[in-house]
Amino acid sequence: MIRHQGAGPATEELVIEAREALRHRVRRRAIWVGDHFRREWQIYVLLAPTIIWFILFLYKPMYGLQIAFKDYSIFRGVAGSPWIGFEHFQTLFGNDQFLRAIKNTVIISFYSLLFGFPMPIILALMFNEVLQQAFKRTAQTIVYLPHFISSVIIAGIVITAFSPSAGIVNTVLGWFGVDSIYFLTKPEWFRPIFVGTGIWQEAGFQSIVYLAAIAGVNPSLYESAVVDGASRWQMMWKITLPSIMPTIIIMLIIRIGNMLEVSFEMIILLYQPATFETADVVNTFIYRQGIQGGQYDLAAAAGLFNAVVAFVLVMAANTIAKRYSRTSLW
Repeated sequence: MIRHQGAGPATEELVIEAREALRHRVRRRAIWVGDHFRREWQIYVLLAPTIIWFILFLYKPMYGLQIAFKDYSIFRGVAGSPWIGFEHFQTLFGNDQFLRAIKNTVIISFYSLLFGFPMPIILALMFNEVLQQAFKRTAQTIVYLPHFISSVIIAGIVITAFSPSAGIVNTVLGWFGVDSIYFLTKPEWFRPIFVGTGIWQEAGFQSIVYLAAIAGVNPSLYESAVVDGASRWQMMWKITLPSIMPTIIIMLIIRIGNMLEVSFEMIILLYQPATFETADVVNTFIYRQGIQGGQYDLAAAAGLFNAVVAFVLVMAANTIAKRYSRTSLW
C-alpha cells in the first residue's frame, strides 16, 4: 500500500473499510445478477436470437467500414489493403454526381417529412372520430393494405397509372383536352410522384402507432369535456392531440434520423437516366458505384458519410426535443 504523506493509521483504516465495502457491494451485485438470470433465463433465451442477429448483421459488418479509408483490393482483402486516409472523401466531395445525390436526398426527404409525416397523424385522428365501426374497419383495411404489397407491385401500379397511353391519369387529363404527358420521364414530376407514392403506401400503416397512443388517453378527460360543453373538434385539439404529442415527438426524432435513408427500392424501380437530375439519391449513387462500378471503397465512404449525418441529425433532434418538450429517446 502506498502511504500518502501525513496519512496516519486512521486514514489507512478508512481506506481499507472503503475497499471492503466496495468488494461487498460488487459481491452482492454479482449474486443478485446470478439469481436474476437463474429466475428469468427463459426471457434471455428468447432474446438471444435477436442479440445474435444484431451482432452478425449490424455490428460485425462495421469491421468493413475501414475500407472507406483504404485503397481496397478484393484480392488483398480488408486487412491487406493499404491505408490512404480521407482520399475517398475528397474524391466524393469533388464529384458532381455525389453532390447532386446529396441535394436530391435532402429535397426528397424534406418533402416526405413535410407532407408525409402529418398524414398518419391526420388519419389516426380521423379514424378516432368515426363512430360507425363497420365503416371504420373497412376504411382502415383499405389504407393499411398498400403497406403489405411488394414495392415492385406498387411501382408497377404507379407506372401503369401514369402511362402516357393507357394510364388513368392521362385518361382523365384527356377528358379536359390536355395532351398526354409521360410523367416518369419528366425530372420535375419525379419528386411529387415519389413522395405521393410513399404517403399512399405507408401513411395508413404508420397511423397504427398514433391510434395506439390515442387509445391510451384517459377517458375521463373526454367525459369532463362533454360536461363542459366541448365539441368533437375542440376535444380533438385540446385533449387528443396534446395527449399524443410525446408519441409524435418520438416519431419525429426517428423520422429525422432516417432523412437520408430514402426508399432505395422504390427509386430504383421508378427512376431512369432521364430523371437522374432530380431522382438520383445517395443510396442509388452507392449502388451504382459499389455494385455496378466495383468501387467498394468509394461506396463505403459514401455510406459512412450517410451514417454519420444520420447520427448527427438524431442527436440534434433528440437534444432539441429534450430541451423544449422534455420528451426524448434517451
